Amino acid sequence: MLQHDVEQTAPIRLQDPALEPIAEKVIAGRRIDLDEGRILYDTPDVHGVCRLADLVRRRMHGLAAYYNVNRHVNYSNICALSCSFCAFHRKRNQDGAYEMSVEEVTESAIQAAEAGATELHIVGGLHPKLRFDFYTSMLSAIREAAPRLHLKSFTAVEIVHLQRISQRGRLGFEGMKDTLRDLREAGLGSLPGGGAEVFDDRAHDTAFKGKIRGDQWLDVHRAAHEIGLNSNATMLYGHVEGRPERLVHMDLLRRQQDATLRNWAEAQGIGSAGVPDAVLLTGPEEQYPGERLPMPGQAGLETGYFQTIIPLPFFPDGSGLERLPGPSGLENLRTLAVARLMLDNIPHAKAFWIMQTLGMAQLMLDAGADDLDGTVVWYDITHLDNASTHQETTVGDLRRAATEAGFAPVERDTLYRHVERTGSEWRVAGESGDA
Repeated sequence: MLQHDVEQTAPIRLQDPALEPIAEKVIAGRRIDLDEGRILYDTPDVHGVCRLADLVRRRMHGLAAYYNVNRHVNYSNICALSCSFCAFHRKRNQDGAYEMSVEEVTESAIQAAEAGATELHIVGGLHPKLRFDFYTSMLSAIREAAPRLHLKSFTAVEIVHLQRISQRGRLGFEGMKDTLRDLREAGLGSLPGGGAEVFDDRAHDTAFKGKIRGDQWLDVHRAAHEIGLNSNATMLYGHVEGRPERLVHMDLLRRQQDATLRNWAEAQGIGSAGVPDAVLLTGPEEQYPGERLPMPGQAGLETGYFQTIIPLPFFPDGSGLERLPGPSGLENLRTLAVARLMLDNIPHAKAFWIMQTLGMAQLMLDAGADDLDGTVVWYDITHLDNASTHQETTVGDLRRAATEAGFAPVERDTLYRHVERTGSEWRVAGESGDA
């Protein structure tokens, strides 16, 4: 197993004395607070911050660099919202607007399965005319045609929209759970985590007006976790927010994950790391008498949980905010490292190569990230450097990127189970027959 503890044997060299108390907490396995998060963002010693993030990344995952064989499907870019940051959305009859039929999405799923994909990532705009049964029919059709594909589908924004149009008669949190149960029954496997943007009302009112706010996004994911679905968590940064808002975003995710994993942590004998009810996964080995990282089926784990944090840099080109410069490469590296240190109870940190570039993702593997995402194939949300919607990389490229960075490439499925593969044929490690 590559997921093992790697202790720091040599002192971490820090250029800024302000980082030394934080380093002591990280090494001892104690939680960093918001004030210390501000120091991580403000220090000129960004490389020291990255080294601290690398320490906890190696404690949690050793030298493993995860990737998966997946395909993205954006079933429609027609959206009732008009977020100023978004260059993806179109109105009906607008040039470039499109919507796929259930048959077209299913054909994409069949092609992905035949190519050996383990996951289909499905998101789209808030279509004003599609009915709820379109979405359940789409999931059911994919499940029938390609039953081994894990369907990671719909952002929290889409889930709120689907609850509105589902006509189940129940509003609020319980109605949200009912909507998610219907989708799960049709084939939904997990939530991708998009649509979070940044949890700040001022930023939302400026850049995402009309879109759900942070409390609603968190409620959707809490509802998904309560019915047993895992999810990811994103953070869009580098637009109208500031670093303090990013830290609050991280803290809100951390608080919700604490509550979600509390029973699991107690069953595994994991203490609170000096903070009441905290669940910390990034400490030294002796703090974990049982499992260090949650995985479905473990003792005490009866819910889903946030499995991955994905910081996403804002791309201004083609959006209503194109006057903004967007974050620099160094800011991207720092934000990933800060997220890995602050979000001490989320098992994985992803360097999404589509939005970071594969070269930057290699650097991020050495600064807190343990996941590169996957082969993708089609991606229509953002286009880095004027790329087309055909944004694909190969398994060979992903494995080479990990190896060149000094890590061991490990294929995973959506739930981070190790995958063994021969060509397009695959199975989950340790399981016999089809996964």
